[in-house]
Amino acid sequence: MRLAKQLRFLPILFFVIACAYGQDIHYNYDRGANFTNYKTYQWVDIPGGNTPDQLVDQAIRRAIDEQLAQKGLVKMEEDADLSVAYVAIVHEGNSVDFSIVGTPGWSEAVSAKGKTSTIPVGTVTVILYDSEREQLIWRGDASKTLNLKKDPDKNYKNMQKAMSKLFRNYPPKPGK
Repeated sequence: MRLAKQLRFLPILFFVIACAYGQDIHYNYDRGANFTNYKTYQWVDIPGGNTPDQLVDQAIRRAIDEQLAQKGLVKMEEDADLSVAYVAIVHEGNSVDFSIVGTPGWSEAVSAKGKTSTIPVGTVTVILYDSEREQLIWRGDASKTLNLKKDPDKNYKNMQKAMSKLFRNYPPKPGK
């Protein structure tokens, strides 16, 4: 009887764990930046940045705009405090890292090592630059965010959820 009562909460526990690990969120920031100075933002494009298509681009920007507005930032067309950009990876890709072991010309034991890794599908990386200093001040990424094979409404809700989780870390807490 006691065991049955305890097992009743097991599905709830699994649901909570699944929700917590559904999307991977990472961020980093400039510890010297004064985030209270940033009141406005503008969108900029990254040359060669990945934009899956116009509809996905609009959805990503809308989800980010919603979060920045909740943080009190005002969107402008130009002369803003922050420049905002994103990169989205929606197709599985491979990354190859090479390293050379040994110094060419100094020894015969020179070799090259390569390592292949898979870039997660559906990763969105958001980048915030200080427009005046032209310096990166905050970067965050959310994996398992985009899936072009999903229903567009579910995909957008997933995007909103991911951006909400990501922007919980903006602005960073003072003294971190």
